[in-house]
Amino acid sequence: MTSTIAVTRWIPDEALKVLADIGEVKLSRAERPLTPDELREFVQGASAIVGMLPDRIDGGVADAAGPALKVVANVAVGYDNIDVPALAERGVTVTNTPGVLTDATADLALGLILAVTRRLGEGERLLRSRTRWSFHLGFLLGAGLQDKTLGIVGLGQIGQAVARRALGFGMRIVYSGRSRAAEEVERTLGAKYMSFDELLKSADVVSLHCPLTPETRHLIDADALKTMKPGACLINTTRGPVVHEAALADALEAGEIAGAGLDVFEAEPEVEPRLPDRENVVLTPHLGSATVETRTAMAVLAAENVASALTGGNPLTEVRP
Repeated sequence: MTSTIAVTRWIPDEALKVLADIGEVKLSRAERPLTPDELREFVQGASAIVGMLPDRIDGGVADAAGPALKVVANVAVGYDNIDVPALAERGVTVTNTPGVLTDATADLALGLILAVTRRLGEGERLLRSRTRWSFHLGFLLGAGLQDKTLGIVGLGQIGQAVARRALGFGMRIVYSGRSRAAEEVERTLGAKYMSFDELLKSADVVSLHCPLTPETRHLIDADALKTMKPGACLINTTRGPVVHEAALADALEAGEIAGAGLDVFEAEPEVEPRLPDRENVVLTPHLGSATVETRTAMAVLAAENVASALTGGNPLTEVRP
């Protein structure tokens, strides 16, 4: 019997070709995430689901798909949108796409650091508004990165890639996380391990690269923001709910920190309404992996995971419950 592969949003042709070689592809044409009811209806009879971060895939979705469902391939590194234990109970394999988006996300994080510290968004908006301006030595002064401290929360693959880029700007690296990195990693990056509170107190830029878990949800809350240096900036390219956005807006209004650069948001696509109006905030719409090369590689890896699972092989990047 031909396998049915339900793909919840557009993916590149290269990935569709991999899927078409192993089954019948059912592709959603919606230009928005499917609602929970639409998703359950869409996956009925599927042997595989290729999903995106906005898709909440739990036991109910697996039950709606039926007993043929063997694999759910998430086109993302994070998988907090998937109830992995519930799917495991039903014998469904879950995969993700780590590794392939490391450099693209690190590039964007560094871009946000530069945009916030050098006030690039303010300057760009000034010109687009056609406001008259005149160069002088005090005009739109930002902060240099040389000899400043970058605090990385979560020194995994992306965190390490950001650190390597920051070294080129003359920054010092400190980091925190559930465990220490390997000695070789610390030595190569000149990275110093410290507690989360110590990092917040010492870093000029705090960049978040930890997964979203119950422990990291609202990790950056009002208390954490009060602990940061008044001249520090916060960068988030990991998951929106790691930051309490209302508390961040409060902190920025109170001048408790100098600025923020956000690529992810607590209730995407919604954004805390006070943030877009602030000149010291740079906002991008979840562009961390948004290069042609990276998004194609992510989709192809997800498709290859599906192909392996449906043909009796071992998926390349399986998520263990």
